[in-house]
Amino acid sequence: MSKDREVVAKRYAAALFEVVREKGSLDQVEKELLKVNEVIQGNDRLLTVLNHPKISSDDKKSLLSKVFGDDLSEPVHNTLLLMVDRKRESMIPSLVDQYIELANEERGIADATVYSVRVLTESEQKAISESFAKHLNVNQLRVENVIDQDLVGGVKVKIGNRIFDGSISGKLNRIQRQLVSK
Repeated sequence: MSKDREVVAKRYAAALFEVVREKGSLDQVEKELLKVNEVIQGNDRLLTVLNHPKISSDDKKSLLSKVFGDDLSEPVHNTLLLMVDRKRESMIPSLVDQYIELANEERGIADATVYSVRVLTESEQKAISESFAKHLNVNQLRVENVIDQDLVGGVKVKIGNRIFDGSISGKLNRIQRQLVSK
């Protein structure tokens, strides 16, 4: 996504965030937005209709209201309708990502993807979470474990746009680069 589109999505997310923070419903809105994103991304026909330039805004808003009904709170529903009015419906997935980022920042939470050769135990995930949470100065680190057979051993942790590579394959690559550069 281009920087301009990201900035626009962040503005919508920030406006929604401010409204719901006052009401104390950050978690509820996050769940609603994740559901919206899941439905939109999981339904190619809905995505096609929302992004089609010849379908009127009123038809798109009506469709969104029918699809989500009373499942959405007023701030989320109104934000989606506003985005349709302003022809920003293609940015809804970006809005969701930006909102989650703002909500996590407010709660002192970060999301991490941990790549490993095997499924990590609950205690291993907790140890990684505690270690990196201290390193990043956050209260909690939510860990998603992804299996990557290319690692050989060890783990690789991705938090935001930062990668901490403690895998054997990563170490071998670093050694190889050092040997080649000499």
